[in-house]
Amino acid sequence: MSRPTVIGLTGSIGMGKTTTARMFREAGVPVWDADSAVHRLYRGGGSAVGPIRSLNSEVIRDGAVDRTALSEWIARDSAALDRIESVVHPLVRADREKFVQDAVEPVVLVDIPLLFETGAEGSVDIVVVASVPEEVQRERVLARPGWTKEKLERIRARQMPDAEKRRRADYVIETATLEAARKSVHDVLEQVNAGRAHEGNCPRHRDDRT
Repeated sequence: MSRPTVIGLTGSIGMGKTTTARMFREAGVPVWDADSAVHRLYRGGGSAVGPIRSLNSEVIRDGAVDRTALSEWIARDSAALDRIESVVHPLVRADREKFVQDAVEPVVLVDIPLLFETGAEGSVDIVVVASVPEEVQRERVLARPGWTKEKLERIRARQMPDAEKRRRADYVIETATLEAARKSVHDVLEQVNAGRAHEGNCPRHRDDRT
């Protein structure tokens, strides 16, 4: 069985990435979601529980990672997030690789918020970036409960600028309107499927491209 074409979807906070992933799923593309993978890893019996317990046993409650306690630890300890990511990112990557290996469909999508920041673009064939103008991003995020300008800027500081993501993408999907985003999703899939047919069902890895 040939390896599927792997689309890597990313986008900064408030850019419409989750909505775009749902549109790909509705179009019949299996979707792996990094956030859902983390939830699986954190729940009772999840493979992240032991490594995180070794970092801070106080954030483990009833055999699972307590996300509220984890957030509180991160808020009071500036080094906590880097330590957590050092043990969780490899587990998330292994979960994603298993999803791709087990896939039977010709095209799959992996939804990775920090695709560029973690170097994951090398593991996908095509990069799609969800994007909107900065003022739309700000409006969307600040409309969410509990969000402030300061919190948004802290998150943005950890993410690659949208302009750089757009520059490095194979496709950019504008999500200002649902209609435009849905059309772009179908356009991307048409081109991906046409490319698979042209290449004899053997897509090249991004690292192999010239």
